Amino acid sequence: MTTRPAFLTLTAALALTTALPALAQVAAQDPFVLDDITLTANREPTELSRSGSSVSVLTGESLEGLAGQPLSRSLTRLPGVTLSQQGPLGTLGALQLRGAPAQYVPVVIDGIEVSDPAATRPYYDIGGQIGAGVERVELLRGAQSALYGSRAVAGVLSLQSLRPTEDGLHHHFGIEAGSYDTLTASYGATLRRDGTDLAFQASHVRTDGFSALDEDDGNFEEDGYEATRLSFYSAHTLQNGAVIGFNGFWEDSTGDFDDWLGDVAGTPGDDYSERESYGLRGFAQFTTGAVDHDIALTRYRIDRTSWSDGFVSPFTGTRTKLSWQGATDIGQDVRAVFGADTEKEDSDGNGDARINGVFVETTAALGDRIDITTSLRRDDHSRFGGFTSGRVAAVYRADDDLLLRAALGNGFRAPSLYELFGDYGDASLEREESRTYEIGVEKQWGDSYLRATAFWLKTESLIGFDYAATACGQPFGCYAQVDGTARRRGVEFDGRYAFGAGHALTAAYTFIDNQTDVPEWAMVPERVLNLGVQTTFATGTTAGIDLQHVAGRPDDLEDFTTVDLLVSHPLRDNAEAYLRLENVLDEDYQWVEGYGTSGRAVYAGLRASF
Repeated sequence: MTTRPAFLTLTAALALTTALPALAQVAAQDPFVLDDITLTANREPTELSRSGSSVSVLTGESLEGLAGQPLSRSLTRLPGVTLSQQGPLGTLGALQLRGAPAQYVPVVIDGIEVSDPAATRPYYDIGGQIGAGVERVELLRGAQSALYGSRAVAGVLSLQSLRPTEDGLHHHFGIEAGSYDTLTASYGATLRRDGTDLAFQASHVRTDGFSALDEDDGNFEEDGYEATRLSFYSAHTLQNGAVIGFNGFWEDSTGDFDDWLGDVAGTPGDDYSERESYGLRGFAQFTTGAVDHDIALTRYRIDRTSWSDGFVSPFTGTRTKLSWQGATDIGQDVRAVFGADTEKEDSDGNGDARINGVFVETTAALGDRIDITTSLRRDDHSRFGGFTSGRVAAVYRADDDLLLRAALGNGFRAPSLYELFGDYGDASLEREESRTYEIGVEKQWGDSYLRATAFWLKTESLIGFDYAATACGQPFGCYAQVDGTARRRGVEFDGRYAFGAGHALTAAYTFIDNQTDVPEWAMVPERVLNLGVQTTFATGTTAGIDLQHVAGRPDDLEDFTTVDLLVSHPLRDNAEAYLRLENVLDEDYQWVEGYGTSGRAVYAGLRASF
């Protein structure tokens, strides 16, 4: 546990933020400007100024020029986010939020949860996800089981693909090439006409990569990656106002990795994984009387096969979910949302489980200044029984430009199918339970703002690998409820200072005080600082520079600082070329001990819409 006073660390961060105007002639990218609406913090779209939750939003504009870059690189510039990546693009990648491991952060793509049902720990492997094809990102922090059920202990990450935004037919094209023989290409089309919205998008990335295990340790093989992704969206509004729709995605990828032995001469390409996944969602939205209804059916399937030293390991998992939601006004400035859902997960060879849930959420406006949202959910798991989760979030608008927020809630994680029924599983495992609290303040100055949030997270009844456990019948241990409690507390700052025409300074800072005796929960840095500057010249050229400093690392890993540069120039209306330099200072660093990261890299691209 750290003994560093949080106040001193935060004071230093604020000092850096206020010093930013001195760098006004330096350029940087701005990933922190929030939209006016959050789609994830409540059961219905909500104005951010009326939400008590901590939310970050990235739009397609924020991700321009980053088509071939790992999406995780953009996410780690948001408050509270750190990364565990075992090598180059396509290797195993896990997002950690407020110090909690990835299995406590469900990922939803276009309304379909994509956490891997067949994985030992059911999380989304973000290591191969690039910026191409992502039009909107929402990161919701804090315990959200009252909204999203199992696993939503630290928060929820939601990604959205291309959607129509204006009438007519529109095309979107992008191509990028650069270091490590990387090539990325994407095409998308949208159509809005006569009450119908259609969208289609395709992207492909190929890269030779670099050695997953660090080259400084004598490893020499390039670990490449190739992936193709298709997504579609359709919705039609009927004459009675009802909306019916269907959307989905398909992805196929092949990626090299390194096993613990490292590179061995004469065995090129011996370790690799193939993955194919798809998600489908059908939905209908309609109104009967005073009640608005939303019905959805989703299906997700992932097939993974790994080859390592001649051994083949196949994994197949599916998730099917049916949900219904109703909403109605129940009084002046009070709205209720209620519903039920049922979800079944299946993993070939490791059994299945079903979880049924019912929920209710009320949102009340107390005058013009206060909004309070309360959520209550009851889940019944076919293996361990029931659990009730709740959440309360409130916002007080002390002035038009000053907001105070607070939220508290509890959450749970059901044991994974592998933890229950795998070779090292124990069918008697119970759920993990958590509680979180947070308070925050936001000050706005036109297009500028500064936010600060303090948070606490406690998780009990943790599931881990116990070498002394015998329930699974294996000689070397089993998964079991392990001793110990995981506690996190910390603070997050992020801000934006806009000045002149097209100039902005940004900063984000996270401090995490680790108070856990559970090793898996200790693998996060204590401090992460991001600084950025962006400027626009009279020619229309934009330039941005981002600096990231990661310090207070576990396992004696060295602190590191990276700098990225992005320059774009308009070629004509709706077309521009860009140049991106990553790790400009050629910093030698690791996210995970023993695994390499990119050195200085250069990428050039062209994007256009018509």
